Amino acid sequence: MSIIRDAGLAPSGENKIEWVKRNCPLLRSLEEEFSKTRPFEGKRIALSIHLEAKTAYLCKVLAAGGAEMYITGSNPLSTQDDVAAALVKAGLNVYAWHGATAEEYSAHIRETLSHHANIIIDDGGDLVHMLHTELTDELKYVIGGCEETTTGIIRLNAMAREGKLRFPMVRVNNADCKHLFDNRYGTGQSVWDGINRTTNLIVAGKTVVVAGYGWCGKGVAMRAKGFGARVIVTEVDPIKAIEAVMDGFDVMPMREAAAKGDFFITVTGCAGVITEPDLLAMKEGAILCNAGHFDVEIDMKRLREIASQIREMRNNIMGYTLPNGKHVYVLAEGRLVNLAAGDGHPAEIMDMSFAIQALSAKYLVEHEGRLSELLIDVPREVDLDVARRKLAFLGKKIDELTPEQVEYLNKSAV
Repeated sequence: MSIIRDAGLAPSGENKIEWVKRNCPLLRSLEEEFSKTRPFEGKRIALSIHLEAKTAYLCKVLAAGGAEMYITGSNPLSTQDDVAAALVKAGLNVYAWHGATAEEYSAHIRETLSHHANIIIDDGGDLVHMLHTELTDELKYVIGGCEETTTGIIRLNAMAREGKLRFPMVRVNNADCKHLFDNRYGTGQSVWDGINRTTNLIVAGKTVVVAGYGWCGKGVAMRAKGFGARVIVTEVDPIKAIEAVMDGFDVMPMREAAAKGDFFITVTGCAGVITEPDLLAMKEGAILCNAGHFDVEIDMKRLREIASQIREMRNNIMGYTLPNGKHVYVLAEGRLVNLAAGDGHPAEIMDMSFAIQALSAKYLVEHEGRLSELLIDVPREVDLDVARRKLAFLGKKIDELTPEQVEYLNKSAV
């Protein structure tokens, strides 16, 4: 028996990517298909997604389809240097490293976009934003792009309303095979993975406050309940609030929930969700983290200003002594806890999300110059194709409508 282990006594980036590949049958099938059909031959793709092994495998799948890849991360704390190095070794262009400063992060985005990209694959909207503000000369090369996450789509919708968006964008996050699974099951599991491995504290018997009850918030609340926590949801949407109540959770304003929670998880996509009055109302030892894309949901700037002492308690846990003498603890600097303090969504979940990404990019190339809308939903046939492939890999079969049933459903009631 031989045991193969890389030097440094840690798994290499190549091995991490191989592990993902073994657990992503959808992407494997697309890699095989793309290597034959070469849908991206002669095209340049600029990609900004959290740079870890699952993203790396997506990049290799696109490269197998003929794409020239230019890659950066979408959050400095989620970039894994060994994975980035593995992509460089495989001949792809990478501009990112873990812990980049704000200036370095902007420079990485700028460099990624400086190669006349035809397709933009974005996560949060930073690539699209820089193209429209600083690098407008690059716009003439762009066919279109794909947006991965809710926050990015919010930014795209605003740009479109203001008449600023200059090329078509596919709203990948809105696809059923993305948000129903990635946002709910992926976020639900990966957020708690990040919290649990970072804190090493029990969740059962605690009170968890989840800010926001969209698909991500639903997943986080569901998993908290499964761990045995009492769950409070804070919301601004009355319909989502009713849904949370009927799902068995308490609902109240953040100012009221602040005094009750042991864990606080923001997942709204909005700024200023937890502010100074909320912080001062919290019980001793409250733990805060963010699962939204940007580090604006917890007012970290004000927290640092009012704290009389700040000290690192464990890796990825900073303790803050408040003016009232109480202590609160923030995970991963208020950045995306599931990626800054964990490995992100499970591979099987990202298999579906990234299959949607790859097929949406292919759709843009196939329809170059023929797309009149600026904001495009993932074509229904793409969504259904991914779902059928996933079911097949899971070994499951479903019924099909008979011709008579189709006729019944389509005929007029009159």
